[in-house]
Amino acid sequence: MANILIKPALSTEEKLSLMREDAEYDICDNEPKTYGLDGITEAMKIRSERQPPKVPKIYMANRCIFDCKYCCHRCANEKKQGYVHEPAELARLAIEEAKNNTNGIFISSAIHKSADYTGELILETLRKIRFEHEYKGYVHAKIMPGTDPILIEQTGWLADRLSINIELPHSEGYKTIAKQKNRDNILKPMTNIAQNILGHRDERDSNNRRYARSGQTTQMMVGTMGETDRIILNLAEALYKKYNLRRVYYSSFGVPAILTDALPGMNTPAWRSRRMYQADRLVELYNYSSDELLPEDNPSLEYDIDPKAAWAIRHLELFPVEVNNAPYEMLIRVPGFGITSAKRIIEARRHCIITHDIMRQMHISMKRSAFFITCNGKYIGSASLDRPTELRHNLCDTVEQLTLFDDSTEIYEQNCCV
Repeated sequence: MANILIKPALSTEEKLSLMREDAEYDICDNEPKTYGLDGITEAMKIRSERQPPKVPKIYMANRCIFDCKYCCHRCANEKKQGYVHEPAELARLAIEEAKNNTNGIFISSAIHKSADYTGELILETLRKIRFEHEYKGYVHAKIMPGTDPILIEQTGWLADRLSINIELPHSEGYKTIAKQKNRDNILKPMTNIAQNILGHRDERDSNNRRYARSGQTTQMMVGTMGETDRIILNLAEALYKKYNLRRVYYSSFGVPAILTDALPGMNTPAWRSRRMYQADRLVELYNYSSDELLPEDNPSLEYDIDPKAAWAIRHLELFPVEVNNAPYEMLIRVPGFGITSAKRIIEARRHCIITHDIMRQMHISMKRSAFFITCNGKYIGSASLDRPTELRHNLCDTVEQLTLFDDSTEIYEQNCCV
């Protein structure tokens, strides 16, 4: 007994320091757009969405009862200095973070003792944040795998957004590297959240809050079990449809340096998850299907060209399109055009014939789009449509852009499981 060392309790400041080391930032809500009413001047008032604000993530606990091989919070990681906050303490810290950040707070946790026990701690923290501190701002709360439906429902009345991470796009992954997790303890809470959001969509609580007004999100790792990008995107598309998700987030699968003994040599280059984000937005916002972007004979995203441009090159028979009469659905498929550009064109052509000069006045870039459009019958994109190889070369990302993608040392967020 004399050789047993009892670690002293961590102070609040020490817990906060560890928590900030663990924490990552998560994306929350988008700002609303404004829409023009008439003329080129009004068309110019159509603005793209602002970058989503970043929300600080704070932890209830950072030592997990699960042993997911990729996570530095796993129970087998004895190198991890653990902490657990009391709800009152975490609520106070959350309010301080909210004051400093102004965009809201994200309360997460490793699974401490059990999913329900952790859920109760988070719920009690939310109660203190809302009722004792009277905080009315944005709160995102994490749901643990296997959480009781009653806890989920109660949490949704206090949080603006709920999330549970599906993490692995293939069921076999749970059996191999996350054995305490399975489809049921992930998808059942996801179903509960979706049903509650739908069932309470016309209700408000006594403080005029709507149930999880910002919906639910999830996160997947890219490259865990050798699955193709097509498999991942097909799953994401199904999740959007079945659970009405607001967002699916992606992370390149990798192993923190302190866990390389558990999964040696398993890292996915960061560019792949960034391409997944591009493909995801095309499915969710641009009405592409996953089969269009990643057909069976071409199931992987490309390193040097974005998925929208790659799709266009495979369907050159659809181009060029005339901007003065092309439907919105086709305009947003033109490489170089986004939703904002397409809406500006639709608005402006109600009042005039669109020419290349007018496109420039509306600050619509033609660096990429010129190859795929005509303006009042005029084409200025050279003959590249007849030479796909040359066209692809013109559409490839620049060296600077590829440098941002080419970070093979970037690892998956260390708090991926929470």
